[in-house]
Amino acid sequence: MQILKIPFQRPDRGTSSVLETLNVDTGKRTVLREFSDTIEAPNWTADGKYLIYNSEGRIFRYEIAADEVTEMYTGLAVECNNDHVLGPRGDRIAVSHRTIEDGLSRVYILPLVGGEPVLITPIAPSFLHGWSPDGKTLIYTGERNGQWDIYSIPAIGGQEKQLTNNPALDDGSEYSPDGKHIWFNSTRSGLMQIWRMDADGGHQTQMSFDQSNSWFPHVSPDGKRVAYITYKKGDVESDKHPPNKFVELRLMPAAGGDFRVIADLFGGQGSMNVNSWSPDNQTIAFVSYKLKK
Repeated sequence: MQILKIPFQRPDRGTSSVLETLNVDTGKRTVLREFSDTIEAPNWTADGKYLIYNSEGRIFRYEIAADEVTEMYTGLAVECNNDHVLGPRGDRIAVSHRTIEDGLSRVYILPLVGGEPVLITPIAPSFLHGWSPDGKTLIYTGERNGQWDIYSIPAIGGQEKQLTNNPALDDGSEYSPDGKHIWFNSTRSGLMQIWRMDADGGHQTQMSFDQSNSWFPHVSPDGKRVAYITYKKGDVESDKHPPNKFVELRLMPAAGGDFRVIADLFGGQGSMNVNSWSPDNQTIAFVSYKLKK
C-alpha cells in the first residue's frame, strides 16, 4: 500500500508573541521577551531557571536570567505542537509530534537536554497533556472511531487505557501533584467547563459552573489552586479554542468554589495549553499576542 505523504502547512497567524509572567497574588505582570513569530505554551522547569516553548514545530529553551533562547535537538520530532510536558524528575520531555507519513499527532519522549525521541503512542491522533507525578504514566486526548476521549498509557509504552467515554469533547487532562486526580475540560454540559476525576477515571465531577468556555486547567505545584483560560460565551464554539481572541486567565481553589480573573489578554490557542506554574506556586507563564500591522 502506498502511503500518501501530506505536506505540512502552517497558516500565517499574523501575530507577534509576547512571553509574560504573572504573579497570581500581587497581579504583577512582567514581559520577559517579545518575538516576531508565533511561540506557544511555556513550561517552567523545576529549577525555575528556564521556560520551554514550541515554535514552528521545534522546541526551544528560554533562560530567564540571561534572556537567551536555545533550540533543543529533538531528532525526527520537528513538527511538535503546543502539547509538551516535562517529566516529574526534570530530565525528560514528552512531546506531541505530527508524523510525516499521515500528518497525525503522536506522543514521544526524549531527554530534556535533547536527543532522539521514542514513540509512545502508535495509535493516532494523540495529543499529550499530562505526566503522572511518579513518572509512570502519560495522559492524552485521542480520537478513536470519531470520538475524542482521555486516555492513559505507560510512559515506557504499552497498551492505552480509555479513561472517559462520552460523545462530548474531553480534553486538556492533567494530574494533580499528589497523583490522585486528573483535571480536564469537557463540553458534556453544553459549554466547555472544568472537570475533575479520579486517576483511574472514576468520579467524574464538574468543577466550574458559568456561562463561558473554559480550557486547560493547570494545578499549582502545592495542589491548592487551578489556573485556566476562558473564552466569552458566543465568542467561540464550545469545542474550539482558536487563537487571536480576547480571553481571561482565571484562578479557582482546587477544592472547588468561586473563580477570580487574574488577567485579560489577547490570545487563546497557544497562550497556556500546558502547565506553566513556577515551582514556588506564585507565578504562571503565558503567551499573549499582537496583531502585526
